[in-house]
Amino acid sequence: MRLYNVMHMIRLLLLALLAASLAPAQTLRVMTFNVRLPLASDGPDAWPFRRDLLVDTVRAKAPDLMGTQELFHEQGLYIAENLPDYAWFGVSRRGNQQDEFMGVFYRKDRLTLLDSGNFWLSETPERPGSISWNMSLPRMVTWGLFQVNGAATRFLYLNTHLAHRDIDEAARQKSLRLIACRIGLYDEAMPIVLTGDFNTPAGGASYGILSPLLKDAWNHAAARTGPEGTFHGFKGKPGPHRIDWIMFRAPWQVKSAESITGNRDGRYPSDHFPVLAVFELNP
Repeated sequence: MRLYNVMHMIRLLLLALLAASLAPAQTLRVMTFNVRLPLASDGPDAWPFRRDLLVDTVRAKAPDLMGTQELFHEQGLYIAENLPDYAWFGVSRRGNQQDEFMGVFYRKDRLTLLDSGNFWLSETPERPGSISWNMSLPRMVTWGLFQVNGAATRFLYLNTHLAHRDIDEAARQKSLRLIACRIGLYDEAMPIVLTGDFNTPAGGASYGILSPLLKDAWNHAAARTGPEGTFHGFKGKPGPHRIDWIMFRAPWQVKSAESITGNRDGRYPSDHFPVLAVFELNP
């Protein structure tokens, strides 16, 4: 009887191991998307004429997590209203609702938000709206601590938009050093994802501040689709540089990365191509 019980337990264990090996690997779909602020001077590319295309683009690619840049409050409300599977959070770079958000959207059925906050890319990072290093505008990071539903995986997510002028390269480097310091506060076992419009080329000096700490999803992807250049100015012709990045620190595999070039009759959802990375999470 004892031998039978032991053999029965072994069979159950083997069946459980087989079922685990056959179960599909869990994935995390992450998008970074500079949505372009709502300017009437954009004429036929102004927000009212492209907002539904932008919503359709997000719906079609179904990111679990999306970091936006240049998002204004009215845009965030419209996206959330038309994509009810998503929740979102953030504040504007002035610390209110009157300017650009680093708005973070996430699928409520896939992720649970455990904590969130903001810090500013300045010498006084806890002071909303603070500016340093001769930047023309406040710059900031919105972050969230997430739990993957149905899994043990927790990860820290950060989303940013760095200074945009050519003369701001020193400020971008100081901003990234500040972000690197914040990342350094977390245990090395904590998975981290960073997205943003960095306004500087992947592979450049600013990028080199992050590359010892984080991997570039584009470079580590098993498959890539779309052009490397991500800014196109509503023209559809990619610029020479990849300035929209998805960086990560985690024992995850990058199944694919895509710069999304979809358009409707030559009209684009933004002046940047959104970028999507699909991660395969370790069990």
